[in-house]
Amino acid sequence: MKTLVFRTLFVVMFLTVPGAAQEVIPLYAGVAPGSTQESYPEKEYFSKTWNTEIVTNVTKPTLTVFKPAAELRNGTAVVICPGGGFMALSIASEGTDVAKYLAAKGVTAFVLKYRLAHTGEDAPQEFAALWADKQKFKEMMEKEAPLAAADGLAAVTYVRQHASQFGVSPDRVGIIGFSAGGSVTDEVALHYTPEGRPAFVAPIYGGGPSADVPVPADAPPMFIAAATDDGLGLAPGSVAMYMKWLNAHKSAELHMYAKGNHGFGMHKQNLPTDHWIDRFAEWLEIQGMMTK
Repeated sequence: MKTLVFRTLFVVMFLTVPGAAQEVIPLYAGVAPGSTQESYPEKEYFSKTWNTEIVTNVTKPTLTVFKPAAELRNGTAVVICPGGGFMALSIASEGTDVAKYLAAKGVTAFVLKYRLAHTGEDAPQEFAALWADKQKFKEMMEKEAPLAAADGLAAVTYVRQHASQFGVSPDRVGIIGFSAGGSVTDEVALHYTPEGRPAFVAPIYGGGPSADVPVPADAPPMFIAAATDDGLGLAPGSVAMYMKWLNAHKSAELHMYAKGNHGFGMHKQNLPTDHWIDRFAEWLEIQGMMTK
């Protein structure tokens, strides 16, 4: 009996913690479009290589919802796309930690697990080996990146279509992504449909535009943050995306930090990059996204 009471109390506490994950929503009713039924399971484990919790082998995309306290909810929502080279998801630093911060600010956050390449026991080690072979990495990207981008587009559309269910406005649903997730965000920014138009886009140390695609006529405002000393050499991609928006006369804000390396996310390094998310929240406020 005491065990039952304790479990009940724990569930109640969990559901009332601001920013606690409320539910996990399958993005598709069955097998994801463009994929086949796979038998290998999704995995989550701590990566010593990346020094963070990661998720691998995603075949069934989901959205994990982080709801703000009712008195804080401001009607804005954001889809969060963690990075990991399309071979893993840095689920904490670039996912749930971001969601908790934004939920505390009144934003309803949805952490997206998008489709990934199949990996074995140590995805970060496999990524390092594949990254060293540019041709093989390109081949993997050509297969996996379009599926991940499709999941990003579907996620924004889903949240917009179900906005009333979550107490948000369909015209205040944006997307933010990191590294590979930043590339997903770039693709959403360039290829959305009318029903899936994001209210704002924020590619954080993403790879930049993959092709010479024109900026949409009604392109949303864009926020970008990256580090000049990006260890993967992706800094120019962030600058290119900013210039693309600037040349199209669209609203954009770029924070290019001198130090921070790649993948700084919510990690604390005693550097200005520790506060990029505060700048993002300020930018959202300027965009009118933080008021009820």
